Amino acid sequence: MAQIKVGVIGCGVISEIYLKNCQMFGMDVVACADIDVERARSRAAQFGIARACSVEELLADPEIEIVINLTIPNAHADIARQALLAGKHVHSEKPLALNTEEGKALVELANSRGLRIGAAPDTFLGSHLQTARKVIDDGWIGRPIAATAFMMSHGPERWHPNPDFFYQPGGGPMFDMGPYYLTALVHLLGPVRQLAGIAQTTFAERVITGANRFGERIPVSTPTHVTGLLQFEQGAVGTIVTSFDVWHSELPRIEIYGTEGTLAVPDPNYFGGVLRVRRQGAEQWTEVAPLFGFSENRRGLAVADMADAIKTGRPHRANGELALHVLEMMEGIHVSSASGRHYEMTTRCERPLPWPVGFDEEGVRLSFFHR
Repeated sequence: MAQIKVGVIGCGVISEIYLKNCQMFGMDVVACADIDVERARSRAAQFGIARACSVEELLADPEIEIVINLTIPNAHADIARQALLAGKHVHSEKPLALNTEEGKALVELANSRGLRIGAAPDTFLGSHLQTARKVIDDGWIGRPIAATAFMMSHGPERWHPNPDFFYQPGGGPMFDMGPYYLTALVHLLGPVRQLAGIAQTTFAERVITGANRFGERIPVSTPTHVTGLLQFEQGAVGTIVTSFDVWHSELPRIEIYGTEGTLAVPDPNYFGGVLRVRRQGAEQWTEVAPLFGFSENRRGLAVADMADAIKTGRPHRANGELALHVLEMMEGIHVSSASGRHYEMTTRCERPLPWPVGFDEEGVRLSFFHR
Protein backbone atom coordinates (compact mmCIF):
# COMPACT_ATOMS: atom_id res chain seq x y z
CA MET A 1 0.00 0.00 0.00
CA ALA A 2 1.44 3.39 -1.03
CA GLN A 3 2.63 5.69 1.74
CA ILE A 4 0.41 8.72 2.46
CA LYS A 5 2.30 11.95 1.77
CA VAL A 6 2.16 14.79 4.28
CA GLY A 7 2.70 18.55 4.09
CA VAL A 8 3.22 20.93 7.00
CA ILE A 9 1.89 24.50 7.03
CA GLY A 10 3.37 26.69 9.75
CA CYS A 11 7.06 26.33 10.57
CA GLY A 12 7.22 28.06 13.95
CA VAL A 13 8.36 26.71 17.32
CA ILE A 14 5.97 23.74 17.53
CA SER A 15 6.81 22.46 14.05
CA GLU A 16 10.20 21.13 15.17
CA ILE A 17 8.80 18.41 17.44
CA TYR A 18 6.07 17.51 14.93
CA LEU A 19 8.59 17.02 12.14
CA LYS A 20 10.96 15.07 14.36
CA ASN A 21 8.23 12.68 15.45
CA CYS A 22 6.56 12.32 12.07
CA GLN A 23 9.89 11.22 10.61
CA MET A 24 10.56 8.93 13.60
CA PHE A 25 7.19 7.25 13.04
CA GLY A 26 8.08 6.70 9.39
CA MET A 27 5.71 9.24 7.85
CA ASP A 28 6.52 10.68 4.42
CA VAL A 29 6.72 14.48 4.92
CA VAL A 30 7.36 15.86 1.44
CA ALA A 31 6.89 19.64 1.84
CA CYS A 32 6.64 22.43 4.38
CA ALA A 33 5.28 25.94 3.98
CA ASP A 34 5.05 29.16 5.93
CA ILE A 35 3.98 32.74 5.35
CA ASP A 36 7.71 33.38 5.88
CA VAL A 37 9.26 31.22 3.15
CA GLU A 38 12.73 31.54 4.67
CA ARG A 39 11.45 29.94 7.85
CA ALA A 40 10.06 27.08 5.76
CA ARG A 41 13.42 26.69 4.01
CA SER A 42 15.16 26.52 7.37
CA ARG A 43 12.89 23.72 8.61
CA ALA A 44 13.20 21.85 5.31
CA ALA A 45 17.00 21.97 5.54
CA GLN A 46 16.94 20.89 9.19
CA PHE A 47 14.86 17.77 8.48
CA GLY A 48 15.91 16.97 4.93
CA ILE A 49 12.45 17.71 3.51
CA ALA A 50 12.43 17.86 -0.28
CA ARG A 51 10.53 21.11 -0.75
CA ALA A 52 9.96 24.39 1.06
CA CYS A 53 7.26 26.45 -0.59
CA SER A 54 4.43 28.91 -0.15
CA VAL A 55 1.14 27.92 1.44
CA GLU A 56 -0.60 28.20 -1.94
CA GLU A 57 1.95 25.91 -3.61
CA LEU A 58 1.60 23.26 -0.91
CA LEU A 59 -2.20 23.27 -1.11
CA ALA A 60 -2.03 22.96 -4.90
CA ASP A 61 0.25 19.90 -4.74
CA PRO A 62 -1.89 16.90 -5.77
CA GLU A 63 0.37 14.29 -4.13
CA ILE A 64 -0.05 15.70 -0.61
CA GLU A 65 -2.95 13.95 1.13
CA ILE A 66 -2.65 15.17 4.75
CA VAL A 67 -1.95 18.75 5.82
CA ILE A 68 -0.60 19.36 9.33
CA ASN A 69 -1.83 22.85 10.20
CA LEU A 70 0.56 24.47 12.72
CA THR A 71 -0.37 28.10 12.14
CA ILE A 72 -1.35 30.56 14.90
CA PRO A 73 -4.85 30.02 16.41
CA ASN A 74 -6.68 32.72 14.46
CA ALA A 75 -5.50 31.13 11.19
CA HIS A 76 -6.42 27.53 12.07
CA ALA A 77 -9.94 27.57 10.61
CA ASP A 78 -8.99 29.40 7.41
CA ILE A 79 -6.05 27.13 6.60
CA ALA A 80 -8.05 24.01 7.46
CA ARG A 81 -10.89 25.17 5.21
CA GLN A 82 -8.52 25.83 2.33
CA ALA A 83 -6.93 22.41 2.74
CA LEU A 84 -10.30 20.63 2.81
CA LEU A 85 -11.43 22.52 -0.28
CA ALA A 86 -8.19 21.38 -1.93
CA GLY A 87 -9.21 17.77 -1.20
CA LYS A 88 -6.79 17.12 1.66
CA HIS A 89 -7.24 15.63 5.11
CA VAL A 90 -6.28 18.01 7.93
CA HIS A 91 -4.81 17.76 11.40
CA SER A 92 -4.64 21.16 13.15
CA GLU A 93 -2.92 22.40 16.25
CA LYS A 94 -5.38 23.35 18.97
CA PRO A 95 -7.89 24.85 19.02
CA LEU A 96 -9.77 23.55 15.99
CA ALA A 97 -11.18 27.08 15.42
CA LEU A 98 -11.90 30.24 17.41
CA ASN A 99 -15.58 29.46 17.93
CA THR A 100 -18.07 26.63 17.70
CA GLU A 101 -19.75 27.92 14.53
CA GLU A 102 -16.44 27.85 12.64
CA GLY A 103 -15.61 24.45 14.07
CA LYS A 104 -18.96 22.95 13.05
CA ALA A 105 -18.53 24.29 9.52
CA LEU A 106 -15.13 22.61 9.24
CA VAL A 107 -16.38 19.24 10.48
CA GLU A 108 -19.40 19.42 8.16
CA LEU A 109 -17.18 20.36 5.20
CA ALA A 110 -14.83 17.44 5.90
CA ASN A 111 -17.73 15.00 6.22
CA SER A 112 -19.39 16.25 3.04
CA ARG A 113 -16.18 15.65 1.09
CA GLY A 114 -15.29 12.31 2.64
CA LEU A 115 -12.18 13.76 4.28
CA ARG A 116 -10.68 13.40 7.75
CA ILE A 117 -10.24 16.33 10.13
CA GLY A 118 -8.71 16.29 13.57
CA ALA A 119 -6.86 18.47 16.02
CA ALA A 120 -4.42 18.53 18.86
CA PRO A 121 -3.88 17.74 21.58
CA ASP A 122 -2.79 14.15 21.15
CA THR A 123 -1.27 13.91 24.61
CA PHE A 124 -4.27 11.78 25.63
CA LEU A 125 -2.62 9.08 23.49
CA GLY A 126 0.41 9.12 25.81
CA SER A 127 1.37 6.53 28.39
CA HIS A 128 -0.13 8.04 31.55
CA LEU A 129 -3.51 9.07 30.13
CA GLN A 130 -3.95 5.75 28.32
CA THR A 131 -3.08 3.91 31.53
CA ALA A 132 -5.49 6.14 33.48
CA ARG A 133 -8.22 5.23 31.00
CA LYS A 134 -7.64 1.51 31.59
CA VAL A 135 -7.61 1.99 35.38
CA ILE A 136 -11.01 3.69 35.17
CA ASP A 137 -12.47 1.27 32.62
CA ASP A 138 -11.34 -1.72 34.70
CA GLY A 139 -13.15 -0.33 37.75
CA TRP A 140 -10.18 0.32 40.05
CA ILE A 141 -11.85 3.41 41.56
CA GLY A 142 -15.44 2.27 41.08
CA ARG A 143 -17.92 4.54 39.33
CA PRO A 144 -16.45 8.02 38.62
CA ILE A 145 -18.50 10.66 40.42
CA ALA A 146 -16.38 13.82 40.09
CA ALA A 147 -13.19 15.30 38.66
CA THR A 148 -11.02 18.37 39.18
CA ALA A 149 -8.50 19.94 36.80
CA PHE A 150 -6.19 22.88 37.43
CA MET A 151 -3.79 24.73 35.13
CA MET A 152 -2.30 27.55 37.21
CA SER A 153 0.52 29.71 35.84
CA HIS A 154 1.48 33.31 35.25
CA GLY A 155 1.43 33.24 31.47
CA PRO A 156 3.75 32.62 28.53
CA GLU A 157 5.10 36.19 28.28
CA ARG A 158 7.86 34.97 30.60
CA TRP A 159 9.35 32.63 28.00
CA HIS A 160 7.66 32.73 24.59
CA PRO A 161 9.48 34.89 21.99
CA ASN A 162 6.22 36.30 20.59
CA PRO A 163 3.45 35.85 23.19
CA ASP A 164 0.97 38.39 21.76
CA PHE A 165 -1.50 35.82 20.40
CA PHE A 166 -1.88 34.21 23.84
CA TYR A 167 -3.72 37.36 24.97
CA GLN A 168 -5.98 37.73 21.94
CA PRO A 169 -9.29 35.95 21.15
CA GLY A 170 -8.50 32.29 20.63
CA GLY A 171 -5.83 32.53 23.31
CA GLY A 172 -6.03 32.96 27.05
CA PRO A 173 -5.53 30.07 29.45
CA MET A 174 -8.72 28.24 28.50
CA PHE A 175 -8.22 28.25 24.72
CA ASP A 176 -4.45 27.74 25.00
CA MET A 177 -4.21 25.12 27.77
CA GLY A 178 -7.83 24.07 28.25
CA PRO A 179 -7.73 21.65 25.28
CA TYR A 180 -5.20 19.45 27.09
CA TYR A 181 -7.30 19.23 30.25
CA LEU A 182 -10.73 19.01 28.63
CA THR A 183 -9.62 16.45 26.04
CA ALA A 184 -8.14 14.36 28.85
CA LEU A 185 -11.40 14.56 30.81
CA VAL A 186 -13.52 13.57 27.79
CA HIS A 187 -11.09 10.70 27.08
CA LEU A 188 -11.46 9.50 30.68
CA LEU A 189 -15.14 10.28 31.41
CA GLY A 190 -16.89 10.91 28.10
CA PRO A 191 -18.77 13.94 26.71
CA VAL A 192 -20.28 16.84 28.66
CA ARG A 193 -24.03 17.63 28.72
CA GLN A 194 -24.05 21.12 30.25
CA LEU A 195 -21.66 23.54 31.94
CA ALA A 196 -21.29 26.88 33.65
CA GLY A 197 -18.42 29.33 33.81
CA ILE A 198 -16.99 32.46 35.39
CA ALA A 199 -14.09 34.31 33.75
CA GLN A 200 -12.17 37.50 34.39
CA THR A 201 -9.34 39.58 32.94
CA THR A 202 -7.05 40.50 35.82
CA PHE A 203 -4.41 42.62 34.05
CA ALA A 204 -5.11 44.99 31.15
CA GLU A 205 -1.62 44.47 29.73
CA ARG A 206 1.36 42.14 30.10
CA VAL A 207 5.09 42.82 30.21
CA ILE A 208 7.26 40.53 28.10
CA THR A 209 10.31 39.21 29.95
CA GLY A 210 11.73 37.09 27.11
CA ALA A 211 15.15 38.19 25.92
CA ASN A 212 14.27 39.37 22.41
CA ARG A 213 11.42 41.72 23.45
CA PHE A 214 12.21 42.32 27.11
CA GLY A 215 10.10 45.05 28.70
CA GLU A 216 7.64 45.40 25.81
CA ARG A 217 3.99 45.73 26.90
CA ILE A 218 1.19 43.91 25.10
CA PRO A 219 -2.58 44.49 25.52
CA VAL A 220 -4.88 41.77 26.86
CA SER A 221 -8.20 41.22 25.08
CA THR A 222 -9.30 37.83 26.42
CA PRO A 223 -10.05 36.47 29.92
CA THR A 224 -6.99 35.27 31.82
CA HIS A 225 -8.56 33.43 34.79
CA VAL A 226 -11.34 31.04 33.81
CA THR A 227 -13.36 28.60 35.93
CA GLY A 228 -15.78 26.01 34.57
CA LEU A 229 -18.25 23.55 36.09
CA LEU A 230 -18.98 20.49 33.97
CA GLN A 231 -21.87 17.98 33.99
CA PHE A 232 -20.78 14.83 32.18
CA GLU A 233 -23.35 12.70 30.37
CA GLN A 234 -22.50 9.68 32.53
CA GLY A 235 -23.34 11.63 35.69
CA ALA A 236 -19.99 12.83 37.04
CA VAL A 237 -19.44 16.51 37.78
CA GLY A 238 -16.21 18.33 37.05
CA THR A 239 -14.39 21.53 37.97
CA ILE A 240 -11.71 23.11 35.78
CA VAL A 241 -9.68 26.25 36.49
CA THR A 242 -7.21 27.67 33.98
CA SER A 243 -5.21 30.79 34.79
CA PHE A 244 -2.43 33.01 33.50
CA ASP A 245 -2.72 35.11 36.70
CA VAL A 246 -1.28 32.80 39.37
CA TRP A 247 2.35 32.95 40.47
CA HIS A 248 2.46 29.73 42.49
CA SER A 249 0.16 26.79 43.20
CA GLU A 250 0.23 23.33 44.79
CA LEU A 251 -3.08 22.17 43.32
CA PRO A 252 -3.15 18.81 41.51
CA ARG A 253 -3.32 18.72 37.73
CA ILE A 254 -6.22 16.26 37.41
CA GLU A 255 -7.92 14.03 39.96
CA ILE A 256 -10.76 11.60 39.25
CA TYR A 257 -12.92 10.65 42.25
CA GLY A 258 -14.77 7.33 42.23
CA THR A 259 -17.06 5.43 44.54
CA GLU A 260 -14.13 3.19 45.54
CA GLY A 261 -11.08 5.41 45.32
CA THR A 262 -9.22 8.33 43.71
CA LEU A 263 -6.97 8.53 40.65
CA ALA A 264 -4.31 11.27 40.49
CA VAL A 265 -3.40 12.06 36.88
CA PRO A 266 -0.27 14.08 36.00
CA ASP A 267 -0.04 17.11 33.70
CA PRO A 268 -2.01 16.39 30.48
CA ASN A 269 0.27 18.78 28.58
CA TYR A 270 2.79 15.93 28.58
CA PHE A 271 2.72 12.37 27.27
CA GLY A 272 4.23 10.77 30.38
CA GLY A 273 4.24 11.25 34.12
CA VAL A 274 3.51 9.44 37.35
CA LEU A 275 -0.01 8.06 37.71
CA ARG A 276 -1.17 7.28 41.27
CA VAL A 277 -4.20 5.55 42.73
CA ARG A 278 -5.54 5.32 46.27
CA ARG A 279 -8.43 2.96 46.88
CA GLN A 280 -10.84 3.17 49.77
CA GLY A 281 -9.18 2.04 53.01
CA ALA A 282 -5.64 2.38 51.61
CA GLU A 283 -3.19 4.24 53.87
CA GLN A 284 -1.10 5.62 51.01
CA TRP A 285 -0.99 6.29 47.31
CA THR A 286 0.30 3.64 44.91
CA GLU A 287 2.06 4.39 41.62
CA VAL A 288 0.55 2.68 38.58
CA ALA A 289 3.09 1.33 36.10
CA PRO A 290 2.48 2.52 32.52
CA LEU A 291 0.89 -0.09 30.27
CA PHE A 292 1.65 1.73 27.01
CA GLY A 293 4.52 3.51 25.29
CA PHE A 294 4.65 7.21 24.32
CA SER A 295 5.99 8.67 27.55
CA GLU A 296 8.24 11.16 25.73
CA ASN A 297 7.02 14.17 23.73
CA ARG A 298 5.28 12.48 20.79
CA ARG A 299 3.34 15.37 19.29
CA GLY A 300 2.31 14.20 15.84
CA LEU A 301 1.21 10.76 17.04
CA ALA A 302 -2.39 11.66 16.14
CA VAL A 303 -1.30 12.34 12.55
CA ALA A 304 0.23 8.87 12.35
CA ASP A 305 -3.02 7.44 13.73
CA MET A 306 -5.01 9.44 11.16
CA ALA A 307 -2.83 8.21 8.30
CA ASP A 308 -3.31 4.59 9.34
CA ALA A 309 -7.05 5.12 9.84
CA ILE A 310 -7.36 6.50 6.31
CA LYS A 311 -5.65 3.41 4.90
CA THR A 312 -7.63 0.91 6.98
CA GLY A 313 -11.01 2.65 7.04
CA ARG A 314 -11.34 2.87 10.83
CA PRO A 315 -12.05 6.01 12.93
CA HIS A 316 -9.04 8.05 13.98
CA ARG A 317 -8.73 8.98 17.63
CA ALA A 318 -8.02 12.74 17.73
CA ASN A 319 -10.98 13.33 15.43
CA GLY A 320 -13.02 16.38 14.47
CA GLU A 321 -16.00 15.52 16.67
CA LEU A 322 -13.75 15.34 19.76
CA ALA A 323 -11.99 18.61 18.89
CA LEU A 324 -15.32 20.33 18.18
CA HIS A 325 -16.82 19.15 21.48
CA VAL A 326 -13.82 20.50 23.38
CA LEU A 327 -14.01 23.77 21.43
CA GLU A 328 -17.68 24.20 22.34
CA MET A 329 -16.91 23.48 25.99
CA MET A 330 -14.28 26.26 26.04
CA GLU A 331 -16.51 28.75 24.27
CA GLY A 332 -19.49 27.68 26.37
CA ILE A 333 -17.63 28.45 29.60
CA HIS A 334 -16.97 31.99 28.35
CA VAL A 335 -20.55 32.39 27.09
CA SER A 336 -21.90 31.21 30.45
CA SER A 337 -19.71 33.71 32.27
CA ALA A 338 -20.90 36.58 30.08
CA SER A 339 -24.58 35.61 30.29
CA GLY A 340 -24.75 34.42 33.91
CA ARG A 341 -26.55 31.26 32.76
CA HIS A 342 -25.83 27.56 32.39
CA TYR A 343 -24.80 26.52 28.87
CA GLU A 344 -26.35 23.47 27.20
CA MET A 345 -23.99 21.65 24.86
CA THR A 346 -25.08 21.22 21.23
CA THR A 347 -22.29 18.84 20.17
CA ARG A 348 -21.23 15.46 21.44
CA CYS A 349 -18.57 12.89 20.70
CA GLU A 350 -17.68 9.34 21.59
CA ARG A 351 -14.78 8.52 23.87
CA PRO A 352 -11.83 7.78 21.55
CA LEU A 353 -10.83 4.13 21.38
CA PRO A 354 -7.89 3.33 23.68
CA TRP A 355 -4.67 1.71 22.49
CA PRO A 356 -4.25 -2.03 22.90
CA VAL A 357 -2.18 -2.80 26.01
CA GLY A 358 1.53 -2.63 25.30
CA PHE A 359 1.23 -0.47 22.19
CA ASP A 360 4.30 1.76 21.80
CA GLU A 361 6.56 3.62 19.36
CA GLU A 362 7.73 0.45 17.67
CA GLY A 363 4.11 -0.55 17.25
CA VAL A 364 3.44 2.65 15.30
CA ARG A 365 6.31 1.99 12.91
CA LEU A 366 5.46 -1.67 12.42
CA SER A 367 1.66 -1.58 12.56
CA PHE A 368 0.94 1.74 10.87
CA PHE A 369 3.52 2.00 8.13
CA HIS A 370 5.00 -1.43 7.44
CA ARG A 371 2.05 -3.74 6.90
